[in-house]
Amino acid sequence: MHTIYRGELACREIHHRGQRLVVAEQGAQVLEYQRDGEPPIIWLSEQASYQRGQSVRGGIPLCWPWFGTLARNPEALRRQYPMASAPAHGLVRQQPWQLVEQQQDQQRQTLVWRLAGQADSMPLPGLTPTLSMTLDDGLTLSLDNHNHGNQSACISQALHSYFAVSDIHQVHVYGLEDCPYVDALDDWQRHQQAGPVRFHSETDRLYLQLPTRLHIDDPLWQRRLVLESQGSQSAVVWNPWVEKSRRLSQFADHDWQRMLCIETARVLENALTLGPGEHHRMAVRFVTEPL
Repeated sequence: MHTIYRGELACREIHHRGQRLVVAEQGAQVLEYQRDGEPPIIWLSEQASYQRGQSVRGGIPLCWPWFGTLARNPEALRRQYPMASAPAHGLVRQQPWQLVEQQQDQQRQTLVWRLAGQADSMPLPGLTPTLSMTLDDGLTLSLDNHNHGNQSACISQALHSYFAVSDIHQVHVYGLEDCPYVDALDDWQRHQQAGPVRFHSETDRLYLQLPTRLHIDDPLWQRRLVLESQGSQSAVVWNPWVEKSRRLSQFADHDWQRMLCIETARVLENALTLGPGEHHRMAVRFVTEPL
C-alpha cells in the first residue's frame, strides 16, 4: 500500500491478489476497484473533481447518518438533526477519515477507517461510524455503527456503490423479484417488482424486504457481479438516464450508459435504531463470476 494523490485528495492504493483498490482519505471513499486485465467493477466519472470538501462523483461514497434528503427520513431521525440547512446524504462524505488499522497476510488485506477527530462535533457526539474494507478474492465493505451515548439514536445509511457496466440497456439485476419498492420518481408511491430489473428510463427506487444476494448480469462483458449483504434489508437502485445526466455535476452527458447504482442501505422503515451501548454492522461483499 502506498499514498497517491488525485487532485487535492490523498488516497491509498492497494494491490492484492490481482486486484487494485484506491481509497480517498476524504470520506473513506472507494474511488477505484478492478481486477487486473478486466473492466472496472466500480465506476468513477471521467469528469470527477478531486477537491477538499467536495464529494467525488462515482466510487462508493458513504451516506451517514442519513440517506438522501433529511426531510424524507423517519421523524425520529429528523428530530435528532434540527438543522437549518442539512446536506444531502448526511455529514461524513466530505470529512477527513483516518486509517487506524491495517491487517495483511497472503489471503487478505483489511483497512479500518474512522472519522479523523470529527465525532465530537457531530449533533449526536456518542454516535460513531467505523468503515472496514477487506480484499481477499473480492471486496467487502463493513459499516459499523456504535452508540456510546446515553440516548437512543436513529440512523439511515447507504454504501452508495456506483458499478461500471458495459451498456445500461443490456444489463439486468436479479434478486429483487417480488420485492416492494418506493418510486422516488412517482411521488414516492409503493410498487412491487415484477421480474428482473431492466433499465429503459431514469430510475430511482428504494427497495425493501431484500434477500441477502443480488446480482448484475452484464452479457457484453460476460460478467456477473454478485452482491452479498449482511445487516441490510433495503437498497437503492439508481440511474439518471439522459435528461438528469445533463444537470449533474462531475458527470458527462453519456456517462449514464456506463454506470448503475445499487446502494446497500438502511432506509425508510428499514432505518436503524440503536439504544445506548448498542452496535450494528451492515456489510456488502462484491465478487465477479463469468456469465
